[in-house]
Amino acid sequence: MNDMTDIPAESGPAPQPAFDRRMLEALICPQTHTTLEYDAQRQELVSKAAGLAFPIRNGIPVMLVGEARPLE
Repeated sequence: MNDMTDIPAESGPAPQPAFDRRMLEALICPQTHTTLEYDAQRQELVSKAAGLAFPIRNGIPVMLVGEARPLE
């Protein structure tokens, strides 16, 4: 039996803070210097020109090529 019965069980990941879409207008791909598209479902900024998706973590875009996910 668990001795920590007072602590509620986690119901899943905490909701992500909303991304300020106005910031998107100021951001460009660090590799190609082209505009980015916001993917709200995946919480990513997508550079079709570079074939990369940059993650948004805790409402902050991570604009490092080494942290980007290659597009399929």
